[in-house]
Amino acid sequence: MGAGRWGVPRSQRRVKVEAAAATAAAVSSDPWTEKSENWSPLTSLHPTNKNPATMAELQEVHITEEKPLLPGQTPEAAKEAELAARILLDQGQTHSVETPYGSVTFTVYGTPKPKRPAIFTYHDVGLNYKTCFKPLFDFGDMQEIIKNFVRVHVEAPGMEEGAPVFPLGYQYPSLDQLADMIPAILQYLNFSTIIGVGVGAGAYILSRFALLNPDVVEGLVLINIDCNAKGWMDWAAHKLTGLTSSISEMILEHLFSQDELSGDSELVQRYRDIIMHAPNLENIELFWNSYNNRRDLHFERRGDATLKCPVMLVVGDQAPYEDAVVECNSKLDPTKTSFLKMADSGGQPQLTQPGKLTEAFKYFVQGMGYMASSCMTRLSRSRTASLTSRASIDNGRPRAASQSSEPGIVPSGSPGHTMEVSS
Repeated sequence: MGAGRWGVPRSQRRVKVEAAAATAAAVSSDPWTEKSENWSPLTSLHPTNKNPATMAELQEVHITEEKPLLPGQTPEAAKEAELAARILLDQGQTHSVETPYGSVTFTVYGTPKPKRPAIFTYHDVGLNYKTCFKPLFDFGDMQEIIKNFVRVHVEAPGMEEGAPVFPLGYQYPSLDQLADMIPAILQYLNFSTIIGVGVGAGAYILSRFALLNPDVVEGLVLINIDCNAKGWMDWAAHKLTGLTSSISEMILEHLFSQDELSGDSELVQRYRDIIMHAPNLENIELFWNSYNNRRDLHFERRGDATLKCPVMLVVGDQAPYEDAVVECNSKLDPTKTSFLKMADSGGQPQLTQPGKLTEAFKYFVQGMGYMASSCMTRLSRSRTASLTSRASIDNGRPRAASQSSEPGIVPSGSPGHTMEVSS
């Protein structure tokens, strides 16, 4: 991946070897360096080195950061190759790495930005990174954000397009093990920190990773998260439903609200067709079983088992996991958590309301200290969007919100309150 985390690859650096050798020879005879126990050519740059010949020869050492032309390559061909590389970056580069729990595939868009985290996404059950996040990251206003960050879209094993069906008896990783795969991805890419964006099962996986690696995660956007394990009643209901419903129907009920399913909108029809005719439906069922066997995250608002980074919880009004997200909000640190409840967005706000979610995400990133000069205009100009402070939950009891905001604007860097966005 190159010489350093953000550095220019060593293969692109050229040094005048003759001048460097002469410099090293001159420095080796210098009385000061002879007394140094850990001598290296770099010690010749010490201000106490007054050897004029040595300093003169140092002037002959040139290091260039320019990319050298390949043998026989013309400048025009080099420009064409650079343009092709940029197009490739825009289209995404797909990689796979081996982990102790199997292979994991991910797609990278853009190039790393110095001193900035990567946007790191994880999709929900029944979806892949395209069907889960493409409408959000293709949205016009989102381009202002993604040009400032490299982003990585992870796909759970067997969920990527064209994935072969796992053999009979294959032991699919648990959600905890899926979280344990993430360090291998970051090590492969040489990324040190991330801003996680997860939906459903993906939100749980990123939360588990953040609990184990708090120094790596700078922020989390968690959509439709359920931080609790299934209770006995939930488990029994799930088993009973499995006797009367197909796997595709159960996943659709997980993704969309009952109103959306009964209304049978174009979006629901499209995703029903995608899931019912998925060539890897057996793999999806394995992922679904792992999600339903998840462990409790054991969040504690005033304990050590909590998320240390800024968190934005997102859920749609009347969404299947509305109550679960409200409960999760009651267990997290109120000084670092914002709760965004979006009206008329159904079970998948990143698909139905990408504009409003983009605006909220911009303010969330701003509150973390990035994109300070970014202009937030869409929702603030909208006459139909409104945002009101509501009661947030504190230890299961209603607590009056102490802050309010202008219509349509999610405040930057002001966590600890509940917001409702209506259209």
